[in-house]
Amino acid sequence: MMKRAKLYKRLTNDKVLCLACSWYCKIDIDKVGICATRLNKEGVLYSLVYGKAMGLHLDPVEKKPLYHFLPSSKIFSFGTVGCNFGCLFCQNWDMSQINKSQIPNPEPSCRGGRSQIHENMLINLIDDMSVTISPKEIVRRAKETGAKGIAYTYNEPAIFVEFTHDTAILAKKEGLKNIYVSNGFESDETFKYIRDYIDAINIDLKSFSKDYYIKVCKAKIEPVLNNIKKFFQIGVETEVTTLIVPGLNDSKKELKSIAEFLVSVSSDIPWHVSAFYPTYKMTDIFPTPHSTLVNAYNIGKKAGLKYIYIGNIRDTVRSSTFCPKCGQCLIKRDGYDVKIDMDLGKGKCSKCAEKIYGVWK
Repeated sequence: MMKRAKLYKRLTNDKVLCLACSWYCKIDIDKVGICATRLNKEGVLYSLVYGKAMGLHLDPVEKKPLYHFLPSSKIFSFGTVGCNFGCLFCQNWDMSQINKSQIPNPEPSCRGGRSQIHENMLINLIDDMSVTISPKEIVRRAKETGAKGIAYTYNEPAIFVEFTHDTAILAKKEGLKNIYVSNGFESDETFKYIRDYIDAINIDLKSFSKDYYIKVCKAKIEPVLNNIKKFFQIGVETEVTTLIVPGLNDSKKELKSIAEFLVSVSSDIPWHVSAFYPTYKMTDIFPTPHSTLVNAYNIGKKAGLKYIYIGNIRDTVRSSTFCPKCGQCLIKRDGYDVKIDMDLGKGKCSKCAEKIYGVWK
């Protein structure tokens, strides 16, 4: 069942302007936007994925990854079909990209060009892949499992922003936290729509190169940089992840640029440098060597970041949290095994009482 979207404007000739993300797709009647989940019917924009969830897993918060937000807690997580990016290395491509197979040349689709049969096939595909579930039922399940919060993840939550918004409001009322795991391409309208309900966000900063974003992610970098600043500045617990792909975004210059940008926002922002593994349309590139991640870690430290974490590969030292003042190990991580030795109640180092950035209780 389609749900009328909230974030859009009507234009002339029954076109609509989608306001969910920074593409601002102008969508002709009976067409969809770049994400292939928001459809113009008779001059009204509908979400094809409202109440159509995928995943519905209880995950450790560290999997998001969030290392400075309620450590060792469980988070009820879900996503939907579709995405507004087209990353060649997407590990969840069977969720995020599969619906675009029903649309010839999906990127220009926000300006027209597909048939009614594709629309029917698209809707049927989404229905077949998803579980129909209401925001109220998601919150009920989250509480039933003992989760501390709900994560909107696996694909880009901005494309199902009305679904996340309605769920997040109910979750807040029930004492649950809300987490966005995002590519950072939210529109200003989406930012304002969700800002009062989101407690933490992990944003992928996939590169510091405009060309990389265009060629590898089919996207633009500028909105991502702006949203990292905006979410941090309003007090949302903000962490950033960079998937390091050998030969593409692993140069010293690029890693230094990313680290220096984050420091310019705040040296408190945790930076996750993660290993790439061949998948989707990038099966011809070798996995990221551990030494490359160590290099990124050291570059981040030299730039002035306080908290840097190696991910997607085992490194118990560089995935643990240390006090930036005295060096005390506060949270030791081995995969998802977490041992805590800090004052969570006060968010301080157990040895020197240094304030540690994050949400700890």
